[in-house]
Amino acid sequence: MTENGGGTTAAAGTGGGARVLVVDDDPHLLKALRITLGAHGYTVDSAGDGAAAVEAASRTAPDVLVLDLGLPDMDGVDVLRDVRRWSNLPVLVLSARHGSSDKVGALDAGADDYITKPFGLDELLARLRALLRRVPAPEAAPVVASAAFSVDLAGRRVDRGGSPVRLTPTEWKILEILVTNPSRLVTQQQLLARVWGPGYVKEANYLRVYMAQLRRKLEPDPGKPRHLLTEPGIGYRFVP
Repeated sequence: MTENGGGTTAAAGTGGGARVLVVDDDPHLLKALRITLGAHGYTVDSAGDGAAAVEAASRTAPDVLVLDLGLPDMDGVDVLRDVRRWSNLPVLVLSARHGSSDKVGALDAGADDYITKPFGLDELLARLRALLRRVPAPEAAPVVASAAFSVDLAGRRVDRGGSPVRLTPTEWKILEILVTNPSRLVTQQQLLARVWGPGYVKEANYLRVYMAQLRRKLEPDPGKPRHLLTEPGIGYRFVP
């Protein structure tokens, strides 16, 4: 990391509290970025290899990911592909690879931007600000209603027939994902990664158990569900 023009011009506080996950196998660079980005108003998490990066991305829910391609256990592009299976967070690739094919490969895998080492702090901060501007501000959470039940996303409340329904935290997470994607197919892998983490994408039996519980609590006829539907072998769909 270098300074531009003999010093930085970005003012402290530009991060606005946004959470950044920085992934690099260079501990000195990680430390420098934690200090520097923290001084500019970012909340910074870090990881030194690919496995830790995927785990941290699912656990900390960063606003933006800064990802090195040359990691000790796996290529950064593979990390990017893994994260893209379940998240659309902005990704800024940070790498010593200068070849156009490396940049194209990273962008095709889902990166939003690419910066090469050595890089200037001002440029890094500007690219982070640009990526964060593309993330839409969250809208007020609505109440999603079906013929059998309603879900108050802001109040984290479910009602059926005018009476509240008690859900476990895991049941709520699954229901929240489904009702915020009405009529859309949500794959088993997407649900498992978002609820339990990317290490559980093959545990489809988890979903069968919890979907059965949700139907018992919410569907008028759990054996013939009208709203929480299964696409066999693929995933689930909420139909209002």
